[in-house]
Amino acid sequence: MATVKLDKGTWQTYFDRVSKLVVGKQAEIEVASLNIGDQIEAEWLPLLGVSYDPKNDLVEVLVEGLDHLIHNPREVYVDQGPTGMTSMLVVDDADVRQIIRLRDPIMLPYAPSP
Repeated sequence: MATVKLDKGTWQTYFDRVSKLVVGKQAEIEVASLNIGDQIEAEWLPLLGVSYDPKNDLVEVLVEGLDHLIHNPREVYVDQGPTGMTSMLVVDDADVRQIIRLRDPIMLPYAPSP
């Protein structure tokens, strides 16, 4: 796995491209800061998309039932594996770290009825 820091000028294009590839994966969202400690905001929910809005300086992580907004992001790091993005770290201007982990949904084996 390779961790890469993304240049802010590429965020919108990167997330627009990657968002199409990660739909259907499950996401866990962890928020960590000195003030609140580590908190799990979403635990393995279907991921619907990730985007960056440069006008409002906002990263949006949309999972089923939750629209996680990260205002004034300062840094974005992504982990790339053989199958694409596996996790993302976004640090905002208050030094709050948002860690988004991705995984493929668990597929149960098909068992035909007798």
